[in-house]
Amino acid sequence: MTATPLGRDYRLLWSAAVSSRFGDALRTPALALLAATLTRDPRAVAVVTVAAQLPPLLLGLLGGVYADRWDRRRTMALVDALRAAVVAALAGAVAGGLAGVPALVATAFLLAALGVLFDAASFALLPTLVPAPALPAANGRLQAGTALAGGLLGAPLAGVLFAVSPSVPLTVDAATFALAALLTLALSRSAADAGLRGREGRHERGVARRSVWREAADGVRWLRGEPTMWRITLLSAGTNLAISALMAVLVLYALDVLRVPPAGYGLFMAAVVLGGLAGALGAGRLAARLGTTSALRAVLLAQTVALAGFALVRHPVPAGLALAVFAGGSTVWNSLWAAYGQGRVPAALLGRVGATQRMAAVLTAPVGATLAGLAGAAYGVGPVVGAAAVVFALVTLAAWRALQPAAPAPDDAPPTTAGTAARPGPLRSR
Repeated sequence: MTATPLGRDYRLLWSAAVSSRFGDALRTPALALLAATLTRDPRAVAVVTVAAQLPPLLLGLLGGVYADRWDRRRTMALVDALRAAVVAALAGAVAGGLAGVPALVATAFLLAALGVLFDAASFALLPTLVPAPALPAANGRLQAGTALAGGLLGAPLAGVLFAVSPSVPLTVDAATFALAALLTLALSRSAADAGLRGREGRHERGVARRSVWREAADGVRWLRGEPTMWRITLLSAGTNLAISALMAVLVLYALDVLRVPPAGYGLFMAAVVLGGLAGALGAGRLAARLGTTSALRAVLLAQTVALAGFALVRHPVPAGLALAVFAGGSTVWNSLWAAYGQGRVPAALLGRVGATQRMAAVLTAPVGATLAGLAGAAYGVGPVVGAAAVVFALVTLAAWRALQPAAPAPDDAPPTTAGTAARPGPLRSR
C-alpha cells in the first residue's frame, strides 16, 4: 500500500486500536442484551443506546481541547485503563446480579465520554508516528484492522459468550482495554510529539488558564478558515444524513423488500464488513494514484452508483454486492479524510480541529435516522432507501464543484492527505 515503512510505533498503535475494537464488538451487543433481559420497556432499552450517543455531541470540543493540552500517549493509556476499570466493575456487578438499567446507562455514557478524549488524542498522535506520505495507508490499515476485529471476529462471538454468561463478554472487554493501555504505554515519545509538548505546550498552558472554550474556539476558527477541509466536513455531514437513514431501515429493507431469510441476514451483512475491509486496504493506493481530492470525488460517485443499484434491485445477491461497494467507499473516505487533516492541521491544534470535524459531521446522523423512521412508517422502507440514494447524488454533485483539484496542489498529491475519521466502521457515521 505504501513504499514508506510504518514502523514499530505504528504497529503498537494499530494493535491497541484493534484490541479495543474487538472488546467493543463484544460489549455493545452485551449491553443491549442485558438491557433486554432486565426490562421489556422499549424506552428503557433505548435510553442505554442514547447514553452512548450523547457524549460525542456534548463533549466533543472539550475532548479536543484536552487532547491538545495533555501528553497524548499517556492520555490514551490512562483512558484505556479507566475504561478497563469501568467495564470490569460492571462485569462484577452483572456476575453478582447487582446491575440494573441505571448501571448500564451510566456505564454506556461514561465509556463514550472517555472515548471522546481517546479518539481526539489518537487522531492527533498518529501523524507523529508515521511519515506524512504514509498517512493514507496508515489510516486505511487502522480501518481494516478494526473492521476485521469488530465485524468478523467480535460481533459473531458476542452472542456466544453472552450465552455462556452475561458477564463474560464484559470481562473480555475489560481485558482488551487493559492490553490496549499497555501497548500505548510502550510507544516511544516521537520527536514531533516531544517538540509539541515542549515548544508549543508552554503557550497552550497559558491559554488553558483562561478558558477551555477559548481554546475550543481556536479549533473551530481554524477549520472554518481552511476551505477544503470545511467543505469536506460539510460533505460528510450530508452523506451521514443518508447513511443514518439507510441504517435505520436496513434490516426491514433486507427482510421485507429483498426477501433475505432471517437466518441469512448475518451473511448478508457480512458484505458490509468485507466491502469495508477491501476499501480500507485500498485507500492508500487510491490516494497515491489520483490525489486526495480527486479520490474523494471518485469515492462519492462510486457510492452513489452503488446505493442507486441497491435501491433498484430486488435480489439479495446483487443487493449485497452493491452494499459491499458502498461500504468500501465509506472506509476509503474515512481513511483519506483523516489523513488530509493530519497532514495539514498544526500539531498544537490537531485534537481540537479533529474533534470539531467529527462533531460537525455527525450532527446530521440522528436527524437522518429520525426522518427515516417517520418516512418508513408513512410510506414504507423502499422510498427511504431511494431517498438516501438521491441525497448521495446531490452530495456528489456538490463535491464535484467544491473539491476541484488545484494544480500544482499539495492536497492533490499522494501524501499528506484527507480530515477526521469520525466513523470507525464501514457503515457508521463518517
